Amino acid sequence: GCNPLAETGRSKLQNQRAALNQQILKAVRMRAGAENLLRATTNNKVREQVLLELSFVNSDLQILKEELEGLNISVEVYQNAEETFSIPLVPLGLKETKDVDFTLPLKDFILEHYSQDSSEYEDEIADLMDLRQACRTPSRDEAGIEMLISYFLQLGYVENRFFPPTRHIGVLFTWYDSFTGVPVCQQNLLLEKASVLFNIGALYTQIGTRCNRQTQAGLENAVDAFQKAAGVLSYLKETFTHTPSYDMSPAMLNVLVKMMLAQARECVFEQIGLSGIRNEFFTLVKMTQEVAKVGEVYMLVNTAMNQEPVKENIPYSWSKLAQIKSDHYKALAHYFIATILCDHELQPSDDEDEQEKALSQLYDQVPEGLMVLAVLKDKVQRKQLGKAHLRKAIVYHEEALRVCGLCKKLRNIEVLQEVLTAAHKRSLLKYAQQETEDDFLSLIQAPDILPKTEHKIETIAPQFSKVKVKDFFHKLGPLTVFSAKQRWTAPRTICLQHEAGELGFSLKGGSPVQIYCLDPVCSAASAGLKEGDYIVSVGGVDCKWLGVNEVLEKIKSVGKQPVELEVISCQDTAASLHSKSATYSMGMQKTYSLICLAMDEDKIDHTKKAPLKLPFLSWGTKNRQKAASTLCLPSAVAGSSQNKKKLSPFTLLNTESSLY
Repeated sequence: GCNPLAETGRSKLQNQRAALNQQILKAVRMRAGAENLLRATTNNKVREQVLLELSFVNSDLQILKEELEGLNISVEVYQNAEETFSIPLVPLGLKETKDVDFTLPLKDFILEHYSQDSSEYEDEIADLMDLRQACRTPSRDEAGIEMLISYFLQLGYVENRFFPPTRHIGVLFTWYDSFTGVPVCQQNLLLEKASVLFNIGALYTQIGTRCNRQTQAGLENAVDAFQKAAGVLSYLKETFTHTPSYDMSPAMLNVLVKMMLAQARECVFEQIGLSGIRNEFFTLVKMTQEVAKVGEVYMLVNTAMNQEPVKENIPYSWSKLAQIKSDHYKALAHYFIATILCDHELQPSDDEDEQEKALSQLYDQVPEGLMVLAVLKDKVQRKQLGKAHLRKAIVYHEEALRVCGLCKKLRNIEVLQEVLTAAHKRSLLKYAQQETEDDFLSLIQAPDILPKTEHKIETIAPQFSKVKVKDFFHKLGPLTVFSAKQRWTAPRTICLQHEAGELGFSLKGGSPVQIYCLDPVCSAASAGLKEGDYIVSVGGVDCKWLGVNEVLEKIKSVGKQPVELEVISCQDTAASLHSKSATYSMGMQKTYSLICLAMDEDKIDHTKKAPLKLPFLSWGTKNRQKAASTLCLPSAVAGSSQNKKKLSPFTLLNTESSLY
């Protein structure tokens, strides 16, 4: 990873994000304590003081949330260093996490579950922790992506090796929400894997915004990066469906995927017009449809951002930027078609049918009383329709400038103001160049433009197979056998005596080999060897990765001397406990297990009709409760102490209460 102390703009932003996360954590803890006191007390004076304190804490949280939003819209830091005249693209910030110490839990598990000397795996555990630490500050290039993917793949091995489905091993993962700053804590490795995936997508967006958009290669790389970012986020949404964090909820990820594809579409349009846009009829028709498509996708992004439950947590400035881009590119579409109508009169050498067909494709329906061919031939009608499009372009430009002026964060982005102002002035100049004496006679309204594109933009699924990763804990043995799901007896030592050149058993399988067709009266059986045992070492030499022929050679290599075999027997794993567990966030002092709920269910009178059970982690907006894995405390309301309903560790909260 990069030097975490490096004084780069990006590292400063991430350090500010980490500091804000800690302040938000402190404020939320204070609010939780105040609300608990408010529920517990009946003293009116104390209640007044607590309500005053709560109002202060909630105001403080709102300010911190706005500061975090400011970091999310600090787009200038992530743009290419070259001076450009383009609307900035929006990257995602990396999720922050706390340090995790794997040492004791993994060493204990190796000793208990695998019956091996855990001190032999200290280097492997240190490598895992070093890789995780490096992933907190990845470089903004393909090397950084490869490192994050390698850690994600390594987590797959770690999950199979050390995280049994029936219990937790005591490793607590804490990740901070990218938009709200609220931490989520779980002992489930799935939170770690989902958060790393989110950071892979976020890093792709940062790579895309860093590309030089003044070159063809730079724009191609930007399009590719945003499509890959959308692919990773889409994979995250489909694979981890119950992530207890707002930034990784299905609704939020759906919006982020749309936003990344919209930015890829924007880069495609810039790529088409990079060499300049010729003032030629068919070229302008093509550009009109392409830019109208960009405006349409940003309109859909803005609509998605303003839907519940995303609206409460998406940065306000992102929503407004999507609206600005939608208006800006719609204005460009009307400007291009106005240029077609005002600057290109039908000449005898022109193909009337081709021009009529091309112009007809731009409209769903033309204004009443107009025919496309008649507009092409009639100079007055052309000019009137062209001016109508210019008026609509100016309206869109003015709306974009108005929205930009209303948002404090966007108002401070100079290049955005310059691009919008320049486009507005260009449309005003074009309108001023037209004759104005007939304006009062013109009642034509410019029709909407049909978007169309020849360039397909879609998500690119992550190619994890391209990154080759070696299992850090390869020495434990083949994963198909030596995993956290399997249970065995402790290794037993069998002293094998040769009997007239016969072993008394056969071997089968791959790695490790198994005892097969054991003669019950042979010396090996008398020494404790059992049918189906796995051989893990021969003569003190580890053979978990050896095949049948290699193990036989080692046994026969000692000649007629006795040889010691270490074997293990697989145990029945049918009896398993409840696999679900509750999680907690914001550093609360306790975790709770649903195992106790499963035990209580046995005591319930099953003759009574059982109530409908909701999924433990549910993001459904119709549910009146939220998952216990995200702590989302409601705002205090005067008189709340009158509610005498008993609160349990699993009391879930109303979805209508906002996060802050």
